[in-house]
Amino acid sequence: MRKVWAVVRREFVERVRSRWFWIMALVGPLFFGAVFVLPAVLARGGGVKDIAVVDATAGPLGRRITDSLNAGRIFAAVRVPAGDRVVDSLTGEVEHKRLSGFLILTDAAVDSGKAEYRGSNVSGFGTLGALERVVAEAVHAARLERAGVDPRVVAEARVPIHLATERIAGGPTKGETAAQSFSLAYFMGIILYTAILLYGINVMSSVLEEKTTRIVEVLVSSLRPFQLMLGKVLGVGAVSILQFLIWGIGARLLLARRASTLAASDPMAGDEVFQVPHVSGATLAIFMAYFLGGFFLYSAMFAAVGAMSSTEQEARQAQQPVAWLLVLSFVSMFAMLNDPNSTLAVTLSLVPLSAPIAMPVRWAAGSIPGYEIALSLAILVVSIMGVTWIAARIYRVGILMTGKRPSVRELARWVRSA
Repeated sequence: MRKVWAVVRREFVERVRSRWFWIMALVGPLFFGAVFVLPAVLARGGGVKDIAVVDATAGPLGRRITDSLNAGRIFAAVRVPAGDRVVDSLTGEVEHKRLSGFLILTDAAVDSGKAEYRGSNVSGFGTLGALERVVAEAVHAARLERAGVDPRVVAEARVPIHLATERIAGGPTKGETAAQSFSLAYFMGIILYTAILLYGINVMSSVLEEKTTRIVEVLVSSLRPFQLMLGKVLGVGAVSILQFLIWGIGARLLLARRASTLAASDPMAGDEVFQVPHVSGATLAIFMAYFLGGFFLYSAMFAAVGAMSSTEQEARQAQQPVAWLLVLSFVSMFAMLNDPNSTLAVTLSLVPLSAPIAMPVRWAAGSIPGYEIALSLAILVVSIMGVTWIAARIYRVGILMTGKRPSVRELARWVRSA
């Protein structure tokens, strides 16, 4: 055990001393902070849009739409009566960047519901959606007035219902919106997929580096190959846990300041955006348990890939089947978000190759019986033992062999004979 600890300490110290480790440790929280902040900033972005409303209607529709646009924060609108060459003149203003665009209204808008907008940018979904909502509300009001119905009465009858959601998860109910549950499950899936893949590749790269530089020939003279592989996996795993702790502390500090930062730019932002879900101790325990399980499972396979490869190019090719298993697990996450208790979701959370991502996503998105978690962890632990046993036998033979990459038949012979 002392020899394994020496390998663990060497792997840990070498990576922690690396400049890139601390760069990633510090940049990680900033990256995830940007994931939360940038979408809302960009959604509000671009500033106020200067537009003109070309009013060719006989009633007050154009004036109402202009007033509604100016009442918001997105548009600065000016009403322009329709006339000869008005459209040509406004087109020139748009081309010279003095105007964002112009809206053309006719009396046909009330009957057909059709209006026309011409602008330099017609791909901004948020801006065009806001414009469409204002026009639609004004047209609806005009239709109601024409039918002799007071629009204010209809507006009062159409007050939207805000559905409060409470998540039941084997204890006191917790107020949690659908967006919060989705965000938690989605980001847990992304973090698990990225971390397991990157740290597994780190294990493979470390094995391949020592094999190509012949350092491994010196190492195996003083300890067994299995001890070397175990030390590498545990050392890289310890580095990953340290990095997660740094990321967690950094993310906590960023999230603590998010409300004041957003309120400074938009008083409504703190209420409408960034509804970060509550992360309980049980959620953290599930996350770490399945991260470690997935890391040990895939790291053993990546270590075997590094041992049976002689060059970096061979390793990149040989790692693709292992990486694709993880990619398929990540892609299946989207099917589980809609129905965490479907047959597909339950099956994926019990299959050891997909469980490290599937089960935490199901936990975050819904409620899971305790026996399913226990069964999934038990299957995962047994699978780790089996995969590690096979990987250790491949590692034992392949670590000292060079030349062409072994075939599947040769790998099977290694496993039987080692």
